[in-house]
Amino acid sequence: MSKCSSALKTALFTLMVPAIIAGAIPQATVQEEHALAVSSVAARASGSLLIALGIAGYLWCATLFVRAQGTPAPAFPTKETVVGGPYRVNRNPMYTSVLAVVFGQAVVYWNSTLLVYGAFLAIGFHLFVILYEEPALRARFNGEYAEFCRRVPRWIPKLRR
Repeated sequence: MSKCSSALKTALFTLMVPAIIAGAIPQATVQEEHALAVSSVAARASGSLLIALGIAGYLWCATLFVRAQGTPAPAFPTKETVVGGPYRVNRNPMYTSVLAVVFGQAVVYWNSTLLVYGAFLAIGFHLFVILYEEPALRARFNGEYAEFCRRVPRWIPKLRR
């Protein structure tokens, strides 16, 4: 797959999956007028920072997938293991980036429904990773992916010297 094709497919995937999961669904659950009246300036600022970091993290990861001539979509995988950038500290930075956007909106809008939605998403992401994604990547990339898993934690980065 060419980089141009990877970029187009990644953009389409982003609009069809993460943008809906982290954008459209949360926005459909909030009543902005009431939520912003309750939310403090500090909450809005910290939530906005989470959203911005989540979007930046996702876009960084998407760029790495395009460079590896693939997409985040399981139907169009990369030709090589993506281990650079945020993947050096977390095996699943795309998922954590999406969660940051969802939880950021929960904080901005002071919305408990979004907190529950984010928690269910986190559980769903975890189950998808351990039941499908990791076994598929181990089979596809063999020892290279096993070594990556040994070095890099699945979710919570380790603080190193």
